[in-house]
Amino acid sequence: MDAVGGVILVGGQARRMGGGDKCLKLLGGQTLLSRIIGRVQPQISILILNANGNTERFLDYKLTTVSDVIGDFAGPLAGILTGMEWMRKHHPGVKWLPSIPGDAPFIPRDFVGKCLKAASRTGTDIICAKSSGQAHPVCALWKVKLADELRWAMERD
Repeated sequence: MDAVGGVILVGGQARRMGGGDKCLKLLGGQTLLSRIIGRVQPQISILILNANGNTERFLDYKLTTVSDVIGDFAGPLAGILTGMEWMRKHHPGVKWLPSIPGDAPFIPRDFVGKCLKAASRTGTDIICAKSSGQAHPVCALWKVKLADELRWAMERD
């Protein structure tokens, strides 16, 4: 099986929630981020955090924290690109990158396995989560080799 890295996306501005870090909100005595890490980390080989601003607020989580490689809060694709490029540079054996939003504390404990099976079955380079007929594009599995194409697309606009 190909090596799988992962990125938790917490780089947004959370404007709909009045600003601040959604992932640091408490749910049942734990932060959303703690819950996500607990669910995702056992499924992958390396996990990083994509966050902008002062990264010291995440020191307690013991994850490498990487800021967007494209500035001006370019959205979740900037965080996904950041994860892809970081993995390619620091862990070149990582072929797949699941992206997980920082406000998804109930991400399935078998999310990565299900996505990898779907990718194998379909032969596609991106698998996007879907529930109740609605796509959740930030909960996805990405082939790291797509980094150059993603960067090109983002810089082109």
